[in-house]
Amino acid sequence: LSLPLPQHSCFSFRKLWAFTGPGFLMSIAYLDPGNIESDLQSGAIAGFKLLWVLMLATIIGLLLQRLAARLGVVTGLHLAEVCNRQYQKVPRIILWLMVELAIIGSDMQEVIGSAIAINLLSVGKIPLWGGVLITIADTFVFLFLDKYGLRKLEAFFGFLITIMALTFGYEYITVKPDQEKLLQGLFIPYCQNCGTPQLEQAVGIVGAVIMPHNMYLHSALVKSRQVNRANKREVQEANKYFFIESCIALFVSFIINIFVVTVFAEAFFNKTNADVNSVCVNASSPHSSLFPNNNETLEVDIYKGGVVLGCYFGPAALYIWAIGILAAGQSSTMTGTYSGQFVMEGFLNLRWSRFARVLLTRSIAITPTLLVAIFQDVEHLTGMNDFLNVLMSLQLPFALIPVLTFTSLPSVMNDFANGL
Repeated sequence: LSLPLPQHSCFSFRKLWAFTGPGFLMSIAYLDPGNIESDLQSGAIAGFKLLWVLMLATIIGLLLQRLAARLGVVTGLHLAEVCNRQYQKVPRIILWLMVELAIIGSDMQEVIGSAIAINLLSVGKIPLWGGVLITIADTFVFLFLDKYGLRKLEAFFGFLITIMALTFGYEYITVKPDQEKLLQGLFIPYCQNCGTPQLEQAVGIVGAVIMPHNMYLHSALVKSRQVNRANKREVQEANKYFFIESCIALFVSFIINIFVVTVFAEAFFNKTNADVNSVCVNASSPHSSLFPNNNETLEVDIYKGGVVLGCYFGPAALYIWAIGILAAGQSSTMTGTYSGQFVMEGFLNLRWSRFARVLLTRSIAITPTLLVAIFQDVEHLTGMNDFLNVLMSLQLPFALIPVLTFTSLPSVMNDFANGL
């Protein structure tokens, strides 16, 4: 798919609008259920103290996404295609396997988040394994939407991001976090009285925010706009507008992530199970048994997060939270689908139908998730989410090294190679 662009000599909002789309599709990876889980846990465990880590991770993510987008604009090839041309067979296969592992891990997080959201919205009537099965069907609904054209698909994902902004923004307004602590957490890179749990959360934030397969995705999405690569000025202009759009998209995702961190930092930092248990019992919550009546520090996840919000701020807070999680899970479905398609075509020159590719990766992702949902409980399901965030951290070098290498090579980037 390729869209023609209006011609303007200087900055134009009309032209920025024409370039708007790929960056917002890319930014969805910064808002998937794995990110939301990392946000709420860092807020509950470290309060406002790790907001600066979230901000730095987002800035680093933006710089890496900019490099990936430049590679696509300048060369007309996405990252997987450049890897195919530049690397020998063995490193090429290793890179492909690592990226596929990251995509399957991301797919599992989307399945887990959607299943938990569906369970919360149905007041437990749809079991977790039922929610997992429902996510099989929704993937193919998105493939059907894809037939209506790129701009409509981009608009639909813009709508899902708006839902997340409204739902998590509602929680933020309801809880009213301390603004002074928020600003201190953002701009003072220090974590007073922090120990191993807080350090683990800091590492988890980086793994959740910077998704390795997202660089492959962004380098391919920018090819959807028609750019005359023989014209240096047009290439410069495309790089400029794609960077501006990425800044706006990641700023929006950053604000949504801040909503989640600060809500849990304000309401649930240093709370004990007994504190929450008494509030849930007084609120006649059917989920009171989730929190044993002891003095251990409260541990939250996507599921418990919705429950405690419902106990403290009313049922509306729980259902609005679940809608936000569902939007996060559903929006990350299609980005994983696109990533997998580009990666497989680029590395292996295999042109499977999107339907067949999704069926394969979704089957691999759903099988372990479904088994845990049937034979275990929600605790183990959210524990998988934490493990998958660590997995993303481990996969990161397999995307970082190619991006940093190729964008600094004049033989690949011509006049647009980085100086570093």
